[in-house]
Amino acid sequence: MQTVNPMRWWALFVLATAQFMVIMDTSIIGVALPEMQKDLGFSQGELQWVFNAYVIAFGGLLLLGGRLSDLLGARKVFVAGWVVLIAGSVLAAVAQSAAVEVAGRAVQGVGGALIAPAAMTLLMLLFGHDAKELGKAMALYGAAAPAGGTAGVFLGGVFTEWLSWPWIFIIYVPIGLATLAATRLLPAVEGRRGSVDILGAVSVTAGLALAVFAVVRAPETGWGSAGTVLQLVGAAALLALFLVVQKSVREPLMPLKVWRVPRLGSANLAMTLLGAAWIPMWYFLNLYLQQVMGYGAFASGAALLPMTGLLMVFMTAVTARLLGRFGAKNLISTGLLVLAAGLLWLAQAGPTGSFVIDVLPASLVAALGMSLAYIPAMMAAMSGAPQEQAGLASGIVNTTYQVGSALGLAALTALATSRGAGELGDLPRLTDGFSAAFTGAAGLAAVGGLVTLLVMRGESAPAKGEAVPVDA
Repeated sequence: MQTVNPMRWWALFVLATAQFMVIMDTSIIGVALPEMQKDLGFSQGELQWVFNAYVIAFGGLLLLGGRLSDLLGARKVFVAGWVVLIAGSVLAAVAQSAAVEVAGRAVQGVGGALIAPAAMTLLMLLFGHDAKELGKAMALYGAAAPAGGTAGVFLGGVFTEWLSWPWIFIIYVPIGLATLAATRLLPAVEGRRGSVDILGAVSVTAGLALAVFAVVRAPETGWGSAGTVLQLVGAAALLALFLVVQKSVREPLMPLKVWRVPRLGSANLAMTLLGAAWIPMWYFLNLYLQQVMGYGAFASGAALLPMTGLLMVFMTAVTARLLGRFGAKNLISTGLLVLAAGLLWLAQAGPTGSFVIDVLPASLVAALGMSLAYIPAMMAAMSGAPQEQAGLASGIVNTTYQVGSALGLAALTALATSRGAGELGDLPRLTDGFSAAFTGAAGLAAVGGLVTLLVMRGESAPAKGEAVPVDA
């Protein structure tokens, strides 16, 4: 019989704090981007690396983080992740150049990739003895994600407006140290023997980074230039090497047989396109509010709070009930199409756009679409996996969301730059560039919705009284 940890709810608070901070790290920088651009000399096209450096490291190394958690022990990896995250935060806070800032963000992403899978392992260990307690713990842990996104938007505005942008990274130091002090509440987990697929981790992360770099640089060097072609070919070769390695090594990061799980492929495609549409929307909406509408950092953060608040409410209180009634396939396709509608609405905003007419309702529609699609896509990816592959399926779907975010932002930044988004002094041209990005994101979301509708297998709704798992 499994021993029940008497401190498990306090330990859950520590794990939820970790989830809160990892997600906040992706949202807190948004309103600070224009100030960072001025101080560190980022070009309009290069600015996305403040976000993508984190996402590439986080998404590319998530599976490795999960593997290390198995081999070394989840608590040790959780502690190591926080040490790395704190170090990256300090580096990002003291950066005096664009290159150092990007390096700091990448280090933060490595820390997040260690923390996230270790936290999930510890949560399952603490509450796996009781399905009812596990469901409650998962709901509380899941709620920390949208809460972190909401807090990041607000705190990013507060710190940037009344202190300075380095404070969006300094805040991680005291919270990280307090979390490290509280890790004694977490259960010690023994590792097990096995090997680490270093070549697989390096090849997939390097391939993703090179692909994003090629897309970012293409508007300047030319899509048909030798440099762009070689970089894209190199990225494809690295990703092909990753697949070869996964097929040939004894203990791969991602055993390819996991793709036989029903609906895993279609759910991951939906998550890829969801990330590719949602993250560019959030990124360019921040820039539109500040560079076109003239909002300050705090006002920009406050303007995004209704959107993030709606996300939090729907993800924690509504989507799970709808999932039980309508099924994942219907919610994913509907959510992506609703997101596309919100993005097309945002694309109509002009140089003299109104927040009440052009931004607020469109952002709420987009947030509704995101909240309808995200959790059902996660559950669709995991629902067909046997218990021993559930963690791997969850790691893969998280990874594909991050990969889609990075590639989508790179591609739509290139599109926006080609349409005038780099011309800060020319508001009509700048707005044309942002509108092109919103339209492109809408196209990606619409494709995702239609493909899900056509390709994903349907499923019957749970029987009356059957619990619907919630994993935000």
